[in-house]
Amino acid sequence: MIRLHAVQTGRIAPLGPDQVPSGYVKWPTEGRARVGALGLAGDEIADLSVHGGPEKAVYGYSLSHYAKWQEEYPQHAVRLQPGAFGENLTIDGLAEEDICLGDIHRVGTSLLQVCQPRQPCFKFALFFEDKRMLKAMVRSGRAGWYYRVLQEGELGPGDEVVVVDRPQPDFPFSRLVEIVYGGRATRDELLELAAMDEIASSLRAAARESLR
Repeated sequence: MIRLHAVQTGRIAPLGPDQVPSGYVKWPTEGRARVGALGLAGDEIADLSVHGGPEKAVYGYSLSHYAKWQEEYPQHAVRLQPGAFGENLTIDGLAEEDICLGDIHRVGTSLLQVCQPRQPCFKFALFFEDKRMLKAMVRSGRAGWYYRVLQEGELGPGDEVVVVDRPQPDFPFSRLVEIVYGGRATRDELLELAAMDEIASSLRAAARESLR
């Protein structure tokens, strides 16, 4: 059974030695969280040019990845707790290889659709005070996934995550992670992505540009 292990939100606060304003640092929510079209209530975004919006409304990350990160980077063990990757939802029983593009998940009373992987930015390295972590996420493929909100609602730790629809069963999400992180898509894959309403519009546009 897939379950929501933890829920986190963050307020804008200075991050790292340069005190960069960021909502990266997340804290456990109290009780159940309200899910709106642009994300969880109380979750703030500092730089709306690259973060947030309807196609990056809620960020999910696999609980199982934490043990792997702790093994590989024991010096960061204290920080490697749910929320450390800036995720809103830490999910037990689900990882990139278990997902297909456009999967729709019911979590609590909300409906969420997988639409793109996370691409780590410099704030990820600032949080860990370790520049190596950026390349480590790309190399590992442990990207996590962004949801768009199809139905607003509420969710909380312990809620079951139910796959209610899989419109693209032949396109694994893990393959999209490979493509976004620098892998070369085949022409057939580009044709699929260019016509796929379920993925983020930026990725659809990039596929169409590649075809041109």
